[in-house]
Amino acid sequence: MIHFERSLTIDADPDAIWAVLDRFMHIDEFAPEIVSVDALTSGEAGLGSKRRNHFKNGTSLVEEVTAWQPGKGYTVQLSDMAAMPLHEASSDLWIQTSGKGSLVTWTFDYRVKYGPLGWLMGQTLMKMMMGKIIDANLKGLDKKVMAAHTS
Repeated sequence: MIHFERSLTIDADPDAIWAVLDRFMHIDEFAPEIVSVDALTSGEAGLGSKRRNHFKNGTSLVEEVTAWQPGKGYTVQLSDMAAMPLHEASSDLWIQTSGKGSLVTWTFDYRVKYGPLGWLMGQTLMKMMMGKIIDANLKGLDKKVMAAHTS
């Protein structure tokens, strides 16, 4: 698996950030490439919750929560990724107190199709692409938290 990670310090306490992340079925409110979300499970968000994210480019994928720690973060396993060159992928989103704010860390672990060529593609093009997406998601999360925090 290839591991990729980005972090951003947000000027808010972990509870303010969790208030946004706990709305698991509403990632489209801060992730700019996601245009809509289908809730595939009902009830409170938590272990086993599933959503289908629809992207601007017309593709979609399913995320299922495999770890859930209220106030701290969660892990999702990705599936139904036919449009992506991936065998498997998972992502973590975790919050830590950091000085006056909170450090939010977003990871992406993935295994690319196509053997050694896929591995090379995963280390180069995929990392660049995922870096841009995750950075935009973290900035969108910061903006959403700040808007909720000041209102």
